[in-house]
Amino acid sequence: MKTTMKLIALLLALGMAVCVFAGCGKNDASSDSAYVQDKGTLVIGITDFAPMDYQENGKWVGFDADMAAAFAASLGVKAEFVEIEWETKTMELNDKNIDCVWNGMTLTDDVKNAMETSKPYFNNAQVVVVKSGVAAQYQDADSIRDLAFVVEAGSAGAEELDALGISYKEAATQADALMEVAAGASEACVIDLLMAYAMIGEGTSYPDLTYTVKLNSEVYGVGFRKGSDLAAKLNDFFAAAYKDGSMIEIAEKYGVLDSMIAQ
Repeated sequence: MKTTMKLIALLLALGMAVCVFAGCGKNDASSDSAYVQDKGTLVIGITDFAPMDYQENGKWVGFDADMAAAFAASLGVKAEFVEIEWETKTMELNDKNIDCVWNGMTLTDDVKNAMETSKPYFNNAQVVVVKSGVAAQYQDADSIRDLAFVVEAGSAGAEELDALGISYKEAATQADALMEVAAGASEACVIDLLMAYAMIGEGTSYPDLTYTVKLNSEVYGVGFRKGSDLAAKLNDFFAAAYKDGSMIEIAEKYGVLDSMIAQ
């Protein structure tokens, strides 16, 4: 009996040691690059957000989409794009449904606390969008307070309206918010300035919309699981792509070069 008990105790101790060294029950993000290379794909969480990520002829394109595909290739894997609900991005990341959030993501304090983030690569701002015919009435923060807003759920724009104490209804994406304003279902929305450049005004999809009040200044970054080694690898990739001109070429292609931060 004593021998049996000693054997059981020894086996239990060995099992615990294996768990400690193998990281049983833990999500070890420090080896994300090995995890991604082992499965052969980098799964990128995105929303429909021109000029960063949008579909053209059934393929995801845009500045972020093109850069993400190039980064995946540098890791020796394929890029796989998955549309997510923006407000659940951290949960999707931690549950390993995606490997990164790469979609014109504002580096807020909440994002930096929840994710391992890259260095900033673009300047941006949150802007108020209204119909061009009424724009002259809404040129400062006080004038917009009584507008009926729609904003992407969980977005930086929603945070800005929360800070101002302005109520709003939620949309699934910034593109949906724009459609609501264009259709007259809402009076205003808050979107990224980079999206406003691409999507509203003369010669765009929404020629009768314009932006007025600039609510803040911010920067974009890419998010990985907390502690992930992929953030540092992406910083190195950005630096190399900026130096060899390929990052600049992609920015020129999508008309966003003026917003790029030197790497």
